[in-house]
Amino acid sequence: MTEGEHALRQAFKRIEQEIPAGAAAALRWLRHPASRWIRLPAGALLIIGGVFSILPFLGLWMLPLGLLLLAADIPFLQKPMARFAMGAIDLWLRLRRRWQRK
Repeated sequence: MTEGEHALRQAFKRIEQEIPAGAAAALRWLRHPASRWIRLPAGALLIIGGVFSILPFLGLWMLPLGLLLLAADIPFLQKPMARFAMGAIDLWLRLRRRWQRK
């Protein structure tokens, strides 16, 4: 296992801890090697949806999620997306703690 794969796996595990159980189960299923042929088109569709973020249902949130799914299969995306995911989770936890104190 490469350093990028390990970092991405840790990022996915941390994401799974922070999201609801149903979404975490779906993410675990998507990460499974047998789900590759679902993961690749889903990632591509999320990226396309993120590009069209001006439409009501589609949003910019879709772009990093699509890149994160594609990073599971594209080695040069693994390390940067793992760093992005870990940073985003840290930011989310800091904001949540600040909001709970108020």
